[in-house]
Order: sequence, then C-alpha cells, then structure tokens
Amino acid sequence: MAEHEPSIGASDDWYTPASIFDALGLTFDLDPCSPGAGHWVPARNVYTKADDGLHRPWTGLVFMNPPFGGREGHVPWLAKFLEHGNGIAIVRAYTSSDWFHRVVVPKAETILFPRGKTQFVPSPDLEAELQRKAAAQGKVWRNAPGHGVVLIGMGPVASEALRKSGLGFYVVARQPQMEAPRHD
Repeated sequence: MAEHEPSIGASDDWYTPASIFDALGLTFDLDPCSPGAGHWVPARNVYTKADDGLHRPWTGLVFMNPPFGGREGHVPWLAKFLEHGNGIAIVRAYTSSDWFHRVVVPKAETILFPRGKTQFVPSPDLEAELQRKAAAQGKVWRNAPGHGVVLIGMGPVASEALRKSGLGFYVVARQPQMEAPRHD
C-alpha cells in the first residue's frame, strides 16, 4: 500500500514488488499494512486495513509499506515504525519534505536508495480501473512511477539485509542508541 503518485486521494492499493523481498532474503514477523492473506510479502503475521495495524501492537521484525492516506497520512505509521525500531519500511524519497527531516532523519539507522524508480504493483481492481480510464481516453495504462523511494532499516537484521541486498545506495544514517549500563 505505497504512497504511489497516482494513488493520492484515490487508492492505497499499491504493493511493494516481490523483487525487493527476493533481494532482502528475509521473512518478517509482521506486515502491519497487509493487503491480506496470500500476498507475496514474506510475513508470518499480518494486519489488514480492517485490523487497523496502526493501533495494534507490533512485535518482531516488521515490514511496512504504509498507506499514504492523503497529505502526510503515512507519517503516524512511520513514527510508530521508527519507535518500534526493528524492521524495514518503504516510503517515497521526498528528502526535501518537512516530514522526511522531522521524522526520518533524526531516527533512521540505515537508509537504502534503490536504483531506478520502483514500480509498485496495483491491486487487480485498481489496475482494471486504471486500464478502463486510460482506454476511455484512447490510451494504454502503463505503470510509470514519478518518484523514487527509500527503504529505511531499523535494527541489525534489517540493516544488514539492506546492506547485502544490492538494491542500491546504502547509507548508515545513525548508529543505534545503546542503553547506558545500569550500576545498581
């Protein structure tokens, strides 16, 4: 359910391509923004839109492709992901936006900028709708994203998977904060 350019205000049903998961080589414990059972995100547990994953507990290694939900609708999801601190999130690479500097920059541990523009996969219903609209205008619908994305890694497993993925430019943004030793 990516923040894909044509979906703003229309649909959140844009899915992360399976090739990203192939490159990461991980099985996640939770996908809190899942389109539902049978989807290709390798996650042991899922929350769908009906489950309201934003307000449910998250455990383990998380993969998150948040619903865009209008202007900055993804920000609460991103804040929860960064606070959870274990997993990989994918969002638009709007490095000049306020939310990127306010939410991502202060907390992200690792960031990967994939080469090229990631072609998110529309749900079958959305794809049919887009094809009908294009045909009505005498055109053929093609999946042509307008913006790049960024993968955000939190925790050692996620960060190492991003580093080894070969998907693009990998950056260590911030070292994980270690708890101060207790002297009881």
